[in-house]
Amino acid sequence: METTTKTTKASNGAGNYIEGIGRRKTASARVRLTKAKEQRVLINERPLAEYFKALALQKNVLCVFEVENLGAETYEISAHVQGGGLSSQSDAIRLGIARALLKEKIERRGVLKKAGLLKRDPRAVERKKFGLKKARKRPQWSKR
Repeated sequence: METTTKTTKASNGAGNYIEGIGRRKTASARVRLTKAKEQRVLINERPLAEYFKALALQKNVLCVFEVENLGAETYEISAHVQGGGLSSQSDAIRLGIARALLKEKIERRGVLKKAGLLKRDPRAVERKKFGLKKARKRPQWSKR
């Protein structure tokens, strides 16, 4: 695992950030955490509440910080996500945040792993096969 922090021009002027990449189905998210005085979440340059209108998806993204004994400070979260649907995108961002927090402090691994936040969900759409209507659905069989 890479433990270096990258330096670039951040929106709050600090410059240092930790990057994590998360994926789910066809969604891919590049997440950057920057230490800040208050928590702010930007997804594709839009605030969290504007990007994810559903409260469940907003909670899914931020559930990483609700894990007990994590010892996480406040961060400015900037995520660039593409592909997939909104649910897949929120899962990809969540995994990216968890991986970035892990890069910062390796001691968090046990807590994050126990909460199931470091698992990449491998399920994806099965491809359509020749002669079938969908991946497994067959045409109706007729005896006569």
